[in-house]
Amino acid sequence: MSTVTYPPGGAVVAPHEPTWRVRWRLTRKALRESWAMFRENPVGLVGLGIIVFYAILGALHPILMRTIWDEATYDPVTGFDRNIITHPSPPSWIQDEEIIIVDPGLQQWWTHLLGTDPLGRDILSQLMYSTSSEFGLGIGAALVTVFIATTTGAIAAYYGGIADTIIMRLADVLLMLPFIPILIVLSALFDFQLIHLAIVLGILSGLGGTNITIKAQALTLKVKAYVDAARVAGGSDWHIIFVHLVPNLLPLAFLYMMINVTNAIFSEAVLSFFGLLNIRISWGIMISTTQAAGYLLTGWEYWYLMFPAGLSISLLCSAFYLVGRALDEVINPRLRKR
Repeated sequence: MSTVTYPPGGAVVAPHEPTWRVRWRLTRKALRESWAMFRENPVGLVGLGIIVFYAILGALHPILMRTIWDEATYDPVTGFDRNIITHPSPPSWIQDEEIIIVDPGLQQWWTHLLGTDPLGRDILSQLMYSTSSEFGLGIGAALVTVFIATTTGAIAAYYGGIADTIIMRLADVLLMLPFIPILIVLSALFDFQLIHLAIVLGILSGLGGTNITIKAQALTLKVKAYVDAARVAGGSDWHIIFVHLVPNLLPLAFLYMMINVTNAIFSEAVLSFFGLLNIRISWGIMISTTQAAGYLLTGWEYWYLMFPAGLSISLLCSAFYLVGRALDEVINPRLRKR
């Protein structure tokens, strides 16, 4: 139990405060200051608003499926509206994998706010269901990127020599390789799901350009006084790397995390469009279904078949990029002074 001492003169000396509490207080103060600077950037607030909007959409889908929507009609993959099927017999496309084209003019807009796709499935349900997958993929790939980039970047900066040479030459090779063709080849050879795509994207980004940037920042931290003090105090190399270097690299890594979310969402859309991902439904698959049915280049008459998915990909990618730009002004001392 801590006690309060009274030295000569009557001044009260506060008891010793635990280190974790001091760090927590300083962290909260830094977060409040960063949030205050972030709020001054309207671009960042717009991006954050778009992200929150799509996060709410993704969270509402399972609630609507359990309360309001009928699974036989509104399931994003197996559901369809029987009132607009033009096939003379009962729909059997699920079992026989037949493509049954529906008449878009027969749909009832008060029951399908964004219309139905060429298979009679509700577009709004597909859009909302796919949102959670996009968030999971983007955040998963970004977390893998941050872990790999901060670890390898700090090791390359701290040790230098052959470790630095190997890591940086690997980063140069990955920078020269185009990601999309690599992903197309891998997804064609293996059974690719979202978790596999997130890991591959995280590895390619973490060992590529992000690694070079993180390593450059780690070089500036390596010569700081607190690193020298930790070394003189007997701290091991791994202690210095993971206690003193990596935590101070996380703000910059978080900035690149937002940018990598954008790359992951775009990559998933491309692979899904070509049918190279083993997932139920996604925004890329929605566009691919429209193209397969022949409605992709029909102009504005059937805008609802492509516009919601295409706009969602553009908006969510742009939102994470805008948030990343705003965070750059918070993290970068030079931009902060402007």
